[in-house]
Amino acid sequence: MAQLTDDCFAFAGPLMPIAEMERLIETRISAVAETEDAALRDALGRVLARDVVAGLDLPPFDNSAVDGFAVRHRDVAPSGETRLTIVDRVQAGAAAARPLGAGEAIRIFTGAPMPAGADAVFMQEDVRLDGDAVVVPAGLALGANRRLAGEDIANGALALPAGRRLAARDLALAAAIGVTRLTVRRRLRVAIFSTGDEVVEPGAPRSASAIYDANRYLLAGLLQTFGAAITDLGILPDAPDRLGPALRAAAAGHDLVLTSGGVSTGEADHVRTAVEAIGKLVFWRVAIKPGRPVAMGVIPGEKPGTAAAFAGLPGNPAAVFVTFVRVVRPLLLRLAGAEPAPLAPLPVRAAFAYRKRSGRREYVRVALRTADDGAVEAVKYAQDGAGVITSLTETAGLVELPEDTTTVEPGSTVGFLSYAALAD
Repeated sequence: MAQLTDDCFAFAGPLMPIAEMERLIETRISAVAETEDAALRDALGRVLARDVVAGLDLPPFDNSAVDGFAVRHRDVAPSGETRLTIVDRVQAGAAAARPLGAGEAIRIFTGAPMPAGADAVFMQEDVRLDGDAVVVPAGLALGANRRLAGEDIANGALALPAGRRLAARDLALAAAIGVTRLTVRRRLRVAIFSTGDEVVEPGAPRSASAIYDANRYLLAGLLQTFGAAITDLGILPDAPDRLGPALRAAAAGHDLVLTSGGVSTGEADHVRTAVEAIGKLVFWRVAIKPGRPVAMGVIPGEKPGTAAAFAGLPGNPAAVFVTFVRVVRPLLLRLAGAEPAPLAPLPVRAAFAYRKRSGRREYVRVALRTADDGAVEAVKYAQDGAGVITSLTETAGLVELPEDTTTVEPGSTVGFLSYAALAD
């Protein structure tokens, strides 16, 4: 279980800015300590716990970058054409039978080791054959089309740093330097449940005043992209006497308890009160839209000195998504031992007008299109309510509007965050 204190997020203000929330998470949340070895095929999405150092040069030897002819650069005339005798043929996985001599060329294929003495390669489409010779043009640079040993990464260099959340490209690098297993942090254990008397399981009987629960499926899918081990605790009714015991039980053996619904100010919103009764709710309003009523706290574990983090998200699915990617995401990464890279919105042109309040960060769901002048434009989804799920399925990402922005006009430059980047 993660090591948390009951004041690890402590914040005195009534409405927490996102930047302050991220600072507190960065400075006060410690990663789970346990590690394990994982085979490369099982390491995708895991967080690396130890540096990986290259045990060989990559590539391990000088090799050809193209199909063509390996030559000695000094044999090529500075002007006109040069005729070189073809003396060997080298494919990938083989080696030249002898060093390259003066006036000679060797037929070579991509990835094949450079013959001794050769220091450049002509592409096959740039030359012509003449019997047992090849005629090459002038102008080839020394070292052209040659890949040097270690130019990708040198023996002894840091290949993958601890704290990296492993992507497929990282596993490719590990495999290329001969690594078969990686030391990773154990998977985060996350318990999820929804609250609300109006919420029922998809497929179950539904009264006229009930809705099917979309939030647990949304959260489970998002958590899977972060490699978490998920315990789905289902749906709890709006009953104060049941919420407290359920939260305490969920804290046992989990690093994070994640709920949706019940954290606003309504008479039936009991999650916030239940957390305050058994643990510590350190903030419950964030300066964000959609999703202002998002809570974060700490629930004590069964063993002294242990605790589970708690995050209570709003009940509307679009608000659940936004608060997950902007509030829960940095918490998850820190708990998992990852070093989260700052989100970098891409500049696009707004194709919509928008008004917002100063002092809070807002996220507008948008699709992208290419305008007649070639510029990429963000098109706001027509229905932007916090409960509109199609505002997520019919769009490509979020436009992030900073706290000091109050007006967006068509043609303005705005920052775009793709859904793929937010799940990375």
